[in-house]
Amino acid sequence: MIPLLDPQDRATFPDPRHALREPNGLLAVGGDLDPTRLENAYRRGIFPWFSTGDPILWWSPDPRTILFPDQLRISRSLRKRLRKGDLTTTLDRDFPGVMLGCAQPRDEDGGTWLVPRMIEAYQRLHAGGLAHSVEVWREGALVGGLYGVAIGRVFFGESMFSRVTDASKVALTRLCQTLAERGFGLIDCQMRTEHLIRLGAIEVPRADFIRLLERYRDPPGEIASWDDGLDRANPDTAAVIPVQPAPATP
Repeated sequence: MIPLLDPQDRATFPDPRHALREPNGLLAVGGDLDPTRLENAYRRGIFPWFSTGDPILWWSPDPRTILFPDQLRISRSLRKRLRKGDLTTTLDRDFPGVMLGCAQPRDEDGGTWLVPRMIEAYQRLHAGGLAHSVEVWREGALVGGLYGVAIGRVFFGESMFSRVTDASKVALTRLCQTLAERGFGLIDCQMRTEHLIRLGAIEVPRADFIRLLERYRDPPGEIASWDDGLDRANPDTAAVIPVQPAPATP
């Protein structure tokens, strides 16, 4: 029996250890997408994920895919793309545009889990200074990006998109650079994809993820816009600087 969340209680969630094994990580159903509930969920390693016509579903999968900001793996081809400088980046410059880009189906027959109420909920988090975006531009057009939620020194990645080759990789590079500069210790990637594994993400048991989360979520983080004021059309002021890879974390 999947627990039903109390619509009036936005602080209480089931223990992630009680999540189902199949489907992996399904923990609870119901509630709402109020910013307070979302923040409380992320602080516990829980996130919403559902499709059109479904109730709100809450997840905490095991294992969990994570990436340490200073361990992004930059391939030779990506370094070449970064040196080329045709793709530039900004922070928090067009959060709605990034969300809409992420919401577009990946193929003609595909759907999207970024239903309108999810988009509205994360825009509210963004307005409150908790959700952030990285935008990738080419000749003034938005061609890629990513968004997620920052709590303490943890960034909870939600989605990314590309309209040109390497745009999402450039966005992730800029994110890792920004997080490393700000003292973040952890990126939650949620679910495994081969794309993320090639970029340096690893899978860890949920219990290990929760311990890392408890370590990094409580040091205070800045709750404000990350907008860097850079000119998105000017490669000289918005160029991406590659993050240097680091040794494996013990």
